Amino acid sequence: MAAAAAGTRVFLEVRRRLQSALLILGEPKEGGMPMDISLAPCSLRVKTPEGCTELQLPAEVRLVPSSCRGLQYVPGDGLHLRVQVQAEPDDTKLISVFNQSSQAQGCCTFYCQSCGEVVIRNRKLLRVLPLPSENWGALVEEWCCHPDPFADKPLHPQENDCFIGDSFFLVNLRSDLWQPRPELAPVETHCPSSENHFKLKPKANTKVICKRCKVMLGETMSSETTKFYITEIIIQPSERNFSIIPRSQFVQNVIAQCLVELSSARSTFRFTIQGHDGKVYILLWLLNSDSLVIESLGSSKSIKKFPLLEDTLKADSSSAWNAVKVLYQPCIKNRNENHLWSLASTSR
Repeated sequence: MAAAAAGTRVFLEVRRRLQSALLILGEPKEGGMPMDISLAPCSLRVKTPEGCTELQLPAEVRLVPSSCRGLQYVPGDGLHLRVQVQAEPDDTKLISVFNQSSQAQGCCTFYCQSCGEVVIRNRKLLRVLPLPSENWGALVEEWCCHPDPFADKPLHPQENDCFIGDSFFLVNLRSDLWQPRPELAPVETHCPSSENHFKLKPKANTKVICKRCKVMLGETMSSETTKFYITEIIIQPSERNFSIIPRSQFVQNVIAQCLVELSSARSTFRFTIQGHDGKVYILLWLLNSDSLVIESLGSSKSIKKFPLLEDTLKADSSSAWNAVKVLYQPCIKNRNENHLWSLASTSR
């Protein structure tokens, strides 16, 4: 087929469950140029007077060229075209991003993800156990006809335990391992008296800060238990060398897999991201969790339409990534607009 456009970039989103794909050719330059698009079962080719771009598909994906339909130009985006595919289901077993390295085998080392600083060295994990959901206490009250038997028995890990929540690890820190030292921080508290005045009273600071880069890694829950956030900590077997992953790539992988796991386990697709103060910063609506994104990057001067994938793609090659697609709405002043957002997933 032929169309008037000057795409420098090819983007293909394959839906495994629907056996369909959306092809997007990047925003054309002003005036456009002749373009020939050729589809084959295992490849896609775009020819322009400036050159030829060919996109090779993964072995598990095959296009059905005769099914092409819905060609249209979307201003600000480019040419859109839908086509049927024959895509094998992703039968790779989903390994939890929270415990993929926290297996109860051998010794593990906890690292700060931002700078690679060792947080806990050579910890023997005998038990790696998932925690119940956040509202499990309320459910117990509904199930029991007598007072909650677990009210006075909080779930705290023992010396060689690692408990895993939706967004954190709980670890019991022994005195001979690195552990945070709470600092005294002045806070204002109201003193009831005939004179309305404020008085400084010391309060323990429970923040756990990286010694090297000063990033907040978590918080102390008790004298022995520490909570580490999954976006700040990497756990690796002690005998394995640690390599720093780009920050934005690591965070998007963690969030993407968290959405996949929670949507599968709890049959939900709406989420919120909150700060340490409980304030909601962003609303997420999971659209697709079965997407395979295939993209061929064109000229480095081209407009980047999918910036969140830039960290994982090489400028001189085409790449395929399992991804989730979400609709998000920032809860920040003057930014309450809907956006589409793709996140690379680590389910492979």
